[in-house]
Amino acid sequence: MPVTGVRTVGAEQLRMLAKVARMYHEQGMRQPEIAAQLNISQPRVSRLLKEATTRGIVRTVVVLPPGVHTELEEQLQTRYGLRDAVVVDTDGSNGDVIPALGAAAAVYLDATLKGGDVIGISSWSESLLAAVDAMHPKHTQVADRVVQIVGGVGSPEAQVQATRLTGRLAELTGARPVFVPSPGLVGTPAIRRALTQDDAVAAVMAQWKELTVALVGIGSLEPSPLLLQSGNAVAESDQDELRALGAVGDVCLRFFDDGGRPVKSRLDQRVVGITGNDLRTIERRVAVAGGERKFSAIRAALLNDWVNVLITDVTTAERLVA
Repeated sequence: MPVTGVRTVGAEQLRMLAKVARMYHEQGMRQPEIAAQLNISQPRVSRLLKEATTRGIVRTVVVLPPGVHTELEEQLQTRYGLRDAVVVDTDGSNGDVIPALGAAAAVYLDATLKGGDVIGISSWSESLLAAVDAMHPKHTQVADRVVQIVGGVGSPEAQVQATRLTGRLAELTGARPVFVPSPGLVGTPAIRRALTQDDAVAAVMAQWKELTVALVGIGSLEPSPLLLQSGNAVAESDQDELRALGAVGDVCLRFFDDGGRPVKSRLDQRVVGITGNDLRTIERRVAVAGGERKFSAIRAALLNDWVNVLITDVTTAERLVA
C-alpha cells in the first residue's frame, strides 16, 4: 500500500530501495558490507534504509511468542486507566493460577523496584506469598522499608506466613521490615481505637503516609483459605451484612460494591489497616489477583482506582475487556 505524503520516485530508485532493504533485513548484511558491494557510501545506505521504511517498503511486524499477551495488557491499561498490566497464561485451575501469578509478580517486582522505595504489603495474600517465594535476592538495596498495611497478628500457624511474607520481601530487597503488632480485624470499634492509640501501632500507621508502592491482593466476599486460617476472616454475620450492602470484594479488608464504591459497614470500624483514601494516595498500587472466584472483585477494584497496576491471568483479563 503506497504511503501518502511521500514524493514520487522513479522505478530505478524504488528498485535500489528494495534491494538495500532486502540485503539488510532479509540477508542480514551489515551496512558497511552493503555499501562495499553496491559501491555506494555507508551514509547513503543508512538514508536508503530509512526511506524504505518511510515508503512502506519495509514494515515492522511484531510476532508475539506463545504466552505473551501485550495487546491484551494494553487493552486493560486503556479500559481501566492502569499504569501497567501483566497477563499470564494458566491452565484455568485455581491451583495453577496462584503460582503463575506469583512468578509474574516476582519478575515485575525484580524489574521495577528502585532504590529508596517504601513498600506497603498486605499481610494475608496467597498470591503475594507466591510472588515473594519466586523472587531472587537483589545485589543492591532497592527498598528502604517493607511495611505491613493491615494488621499482621493472627493464629500462630497463619501468622508464620504473614511474618514470612513481610520479612522475606524485606530480606530480598535489602529493606527493613516493619510489622503491625495487631490483628487486622478486632472484635469491637473500641478495641480498634485503643490499639491505634498504642504507640507501637501508631508508629507503623504513620509510615503509611510515606509509601511509594503498595502490594495487595484483591479478596472476594468469601475469605481465602489463608485468611480463614489466620483468624482475621470476616464472620458469617458480617458477610451477611456486607452482602446486603452490595459488597463484592475487598482490598486490605476495606470492602466495596460492584462499582468499587466503599461499603460502610460496622466491620469497617474494626479494621486495623490502611484506609481506601490513604491507599489511593500511593503512587504505585500493585494488585496480584486472578481466578474466576475473584472476577467481580477485581473488576470493581479497577473501576474505582483501588489499584493502578494489575497482574492477572489471561482468562480474567479477557473477561475484563470483553
